[in-house]
Amino acid sequence: MNSSEGCPSMRPRPEGLNSANAKGGVYGVPDVLYQGFQNVRNDLTASHPLEHSEKEWRANQEKMDFAMLRQVQGIHAPLRLQMERNFANKIGRLPCLQSSHVMLDSLTGKDEEIDYEDILNSPADSEVSGQPHMMVEKQMGLL
Repeated sequence: MNSSEGCPSMRPRPEGLNSANAKGGVYGVPDVLYQGFQNVRNDLTASHPLEHSEKEWRANQEKMDFAMLRQVQGIHAPLRLQMERNFANKIGRLPCLQSSHVMLDSLTGKDEEIDYEDILNSPADSEVSGQPHMMVEKQMGLL
């Protein structure tokens, strides 16, 4: 962050991941039944220098918007928006039911955009559905 302007930097920074973190199960071996197959190669390097910048575009845009909002309206404005977003994000359903996050999308402005995920990556359209009891137990930490 540049202290003279008060805004976050717009320059893309490379991802600095140089080690693989494989999630282990109870015995130190990845639990493929619960976590699925892991792809370590994608965790190690980015395929292009701008890939990390494009992945983090929305987060960087929010940082710049909050910095500008803080300079114009004071500290209360970005804090209030973050509080509203946190409340909207915590509204949920049982783990086996998909939530549309309509309130969060309207607060972030994502409801006015049509992305790839809106058409082809809807979790409600997936062919595989988990068992409700196992999903609740996993969320509660019983499994």
